[in-house]
Amino acid sequence: MNSGKAGSGKKSLGQTACKVISVRATLILLAAGVCLVCTLPTLAQSQPQTQPPPSPSQPPSGAHAAAPQEPSPVESLAGTISGTVVDQMGAVVSGAVVKLARGNPSLTAEATSDSDGQFFFANLAPGPFQLTITAPGFASQSVTGTLNPGEDHTIPLLALAVAASASEVRVSMTPVEMAEAEIKDEEKQRVLGVIPNFYVTYNPSAVPLHPRQKFELAWKLTIDPVNFGVTAAIAGIQQAANSFSGYGQGAQGYGKRLGAAYADSVTSTFIGGAVLPSLFKQDPRFFYKGSGSRRARFFYAIANSVICKGDNGHWQASYSALLGSLAAGGISNLYYPESDRDMTVTFENTLIGIGATAANNVLQEFVIRKLTHNPPKYATATP
Repeated sequence: MNSGKAGSGKKSLGQTACKVISVRATLILLAAGVCLVCTLPTLAQSQPQTQPPPSPSQPPSGAHAAAPQEPSPVESLAGTISGTVVDQMGAVVSGAVVKLARGNPSLTAEATSDSDGQFFFANLAPGPFQLTITAPGFASQSVTGTLNPGEDHTIPLLALAVAASASEVRVSMTPVEMAEAEIKDEEKQRVLGVIPNFYVTYNPSAVPLHPRQKFELAWKLTIDPVNFGVTAAIAGIQQAANSFSGYGQGAQGYGKRLGAAYADSVTSTFIGGAVLPSLFKQDPRFFYKGSGSRRARFFYAIANSVICKGDNGHWQASYSALLGSLAAGGISNLYYPESDRDMTVTFENTLIGIGATAANNVLQEFVIRKLTHNPPKYATATP
């Protein structure tokens, strides 16, 4: 009995010991597991994370694939001017001041040559320009040219001469010279490559014309062969319709009509396009707008039949055109048949002329530029 109890006690003690050992082992394993769980994040953070390289068909992470954008019409016209300043021996001149002058004073820019003697102007509207280069100890130098649309214009090496004296003379392109360059472009403007279209400028910042240039432009249009042809056609139409019947028919009647039609053209062109614009200091040209809504451009063209741009850059009543039409009509009474001389007709023709000018301006704004071969390209803006 005692031995059985003893055996039973030993067995109980053995079971208890096993349970204790089992519990301890479990606790040890549990503690090890907790430690392992706690240390895994730390190990994960300490390990450098590697990412697979981006697929060629997919953009890199965090980047947005931007679709290429077409440049705006104005941006596509912008150009650059660059060059290098050297001395007479060919050594580069750093620190030279390069001033860029355009027709509009607001477009003036300035740059300084770098350690390699180079300078650079970007985002420039096309048109005539002048560079004035100055540097201490050197004589100033000026360079003129014309920047074409989208052109990267490189100026040849600018060799500065040593200044003869301490005094410095700055040479700049005068407004008259700028206007002369623009007139050369305007005299090339022909509708369908034939009909002269001299009295419109596509440069919203065009400088005003000198009185001499206003007369030169009027003379250029007056002697243009196409103008003779148009005048002859007008005389033929008048002959067929028996207009100004006092001239009669036949060759003599046609000759009188031809002379009267050409006299009308000469007087209206010179009085309304040169004489009065010089006296009133007004620009006889139509300033093409080319930007804004169609409605705004339409009313702009209509308004330009009675207003114009002054030589001071401000809009004003077009006294030159209005009084020019009246004056030309009054002069025509000197050579028209007596039966057709009437001041009432003169005023009526003046009003008709205003309407014709308005219609022509609308065509200039919306149609004629498309029919003009190689018109000068400038950044469009509100004149």
